[in-house]
Amino acid sequence: MLRPVASAPPKERPFLLTAGGWPYLLTPFIAIALVLELLHAGPVVLFVTSALGVIPTAALMGRATEELAARSGPGIGGLLNVTFGNAPELIIALFALEKGLQEVVKASIVGSIIGNVLLVLGASMLAGGIGRTTQRFNSTAASAQASMLVLAIAAVVMPAVFEMVEGQGLPSPGAELINYDSSVEKLSLITAFVLMGAYLAGLLFSLRTHRDLFNPAHEDEYEGEPWSVRKAVGMLALAGVAVAVMSEILVGSISETAEKAGLSEFFIGAIVVAIVGNAAEHWVAVLVARKDKMDLAVNISIGSSAQVALFVAPALVFASYLIGPGPMPLVFNGFELAALILAALIANQVTQDGESTWFEGVQLLAVYAIIGVAFFVA
Repeated sequence: MLRPVASAPPKERPFLLTAGGWPYLLTPFIAIALVLELLHAGPVVLFVTSALGVIPTAALMGRATEELAARSGPGIGGLLNVTFGNAPELIIALFALEKGLQEVVKASIVGSIIGNVLLVLGASMLAGGIGRTTQRFNSTAASAQASMLVLAIAAVVMPAVFEMVEGQGLPSPGAELINYDSSVEKLSLITAFVLMGAYLAGLLFSLRTHRDLFNPAHEDEYEGEPWSVRKAVGMLALAGVAVAVMSEILVGSISETAEKAGLSEFFIGAIVVAIVGNAAEHWVAVLVARKDKMDLAVNISIGSSAQVALFVAPALVFASYLIGPGPMPLVFNGFELAALILAALIANQVTQDGESTWFEGVQLLAVYAIIGVAFFVA
C-alpha cells in the first residue's frame, strides 16, 4: 500500500525579494554616491544616485523604529513612531536650510503633505480597491486626523496671507532665498509655537486619552526574526548617519541639477525630494491597503501629512534661527498655497464616510498629477 507523501513546507523567499525588502536592493547606490562625491562627478548623476541612496537608509530607519516601538510598549512605541516617522525628510530639509535653500525647504514641506494625501492615499485606495467593492476604515479616527490637518493648514497659510496683503507679495516659484520683513518673521515664529503646542496636544490625544482609536491592531509587515532592542538602536543610529550623508550629497547637488536638467528647484523640492524621503513608508501604506487594512493605510497617509504640518514645519522654522542665513518665514508661493488648501479639503472629504473605492484612488492620483504638472511648468 502506497503511503501519502507529506508535502514540503513552502520555501521562504529571500528577504530582499519580499514586499518589505525591495528598498534594500538600492543599498549599492549609497557607496556609488559616496565614490562619485569623492571623484567630484557631475551634479545630475550625484543627485540621482544620492536620491536612490536615501530610499534604503530611510527604509532602515523606519524598520528600526518599528522594531524598537514594538518592544517599548504602546505609549513609548507610539511616541517613537511619530518622532522618527518623518526623520529622513526632516534631515534633508535641515541640510537644505544650512545651504540657504529656504524656498526648496518650503516646497518639500508642501510636497510631503500633498504627496501623503493625494499620491499615497490615492495609490492605497486604488491598490486596495481592485477586486473589492468597497473598503472600510474608522471614520472617526480618520476625520480627527483630517481635521487636525485642516486646522494646521489654516495656521500655516496665514503668514503668506499677511505678506500678500501687508508685505511685498508672495514669492515666485523660482525663488531661492528672500529677505522678508521682521513682522512676517515674528508672525511665523508665533505660528510655529502654536502649531507645536497643538502637536503636543495631539500626542496626548492619540497616544494616551484616545490611544485605541489611533493605533489600529495589525500584524508586523516585516518578515523574519524580530530584532533585539540593542540591534534596533544600533540600526537606528546607523540609518541616521547614512541618511545624513546621503542628504548632504543630495542637497549639495540640487541647484546645479536643476540648472542642467532644466527643472526648477521648486519642482525638485516639492515632487522629487518629497517622494524620495518617504518612498519606503509610502510603499508600506500601499501594501497594507492591498491586504485590506485601510485603517492603517489612512493612518499612515493622513497622519503623516498632519505631522508634517504640525511638527516638521514649525521645527524647521525654529531651526532656521540657528542654521542657515536667517529666519525662514512660512510664506508659501501661490502654487503651494493652492496645493495645501486643496489637500486639506480633499483629506477631509474622502475620510467622512469611512469607505473607499478604487475610483476614489484614481481621482486622488489625477489631482496629484495635475498639481505635479503645474509645479513642473511653474
